[in-house]
Amino acid sequence: MPVFFPDVEDLVCRTGLTVRGGLHPCDKDNVLGKPSTLILVGNFGPDMWATFSRVSDQYANNSNPLDDWVRDQLNAVAEELGASVLFPFGGPPFLPFQRWAQKAEPVASSPLGILINPEYGLWHAWRGALAFDEVIELPQRDKLASPCESCVDKPCLSACPVGAFGLDGYDVLGCVTHIETLVGSDCMELGCRARRACPVGRAYTYEPAQAAFHMHAFRAAQRGGS
Repeated sequence: MPVFFPDVEDLVCRTGLTVRGGLHPCDKDNVLGKPSTLILVGNFGPDMWATFSRVSDQYANNSNPLDDWVRDQLNAVAEELGASVLFPFGGPPFLPFQRWAQKAEPVASSPLGILINPEYGLWHAWRGALAFDEVIELPQRDKLASPCESCVDKPCLSACPVGAFGLDGYDVLGCVTHIETLVGSDCMELGCRARRACPVGRAYTYEPAQAAFHMHAFRAAQRGGS
């Protein structure tokens, strides 16, 4: 049976994740298996976290509980739809999800290096992609300007207590060193202060438990899992 985009949206929505647009990839998109259609899946705001939290105890002993939960959800969806799944984690090498995302929805690079969405701001992520052999008709991609273009003050660049974001890029070591201190507990438990300073998409800001989960995972990844 043919697969239709709304059917994919419906199945993905039942997992607590959401469809984030799609694309018909070309050779330059470097998609494994050369599928005809790629539909991106991710989250915005706190909705995914609410769903994951209800079953998080089942993954408590896993080294990457959220990734493993996502893998289980998308593998089940893919099996029902006759698709395969690609993930942004598990590398290196890592797949170019940000490149795909810019073809699938109106996101653009922000001064922090994170892709910003005109509605969700910086409070979103891509968790996987469903790859289909058949060509699926996709909704037209919105053409919206990046909100960063009209943001004069750019508070994100001045909000970091240790100036981790600058002309030379992102000072990862400086950031990690800061969040490991008592002074850095604000970023560690509520989320990156620079990210929180962005005025776009504040209605989708992650709740403290979700923000802390991601920050602890970030610190562990930078410190080799310690």
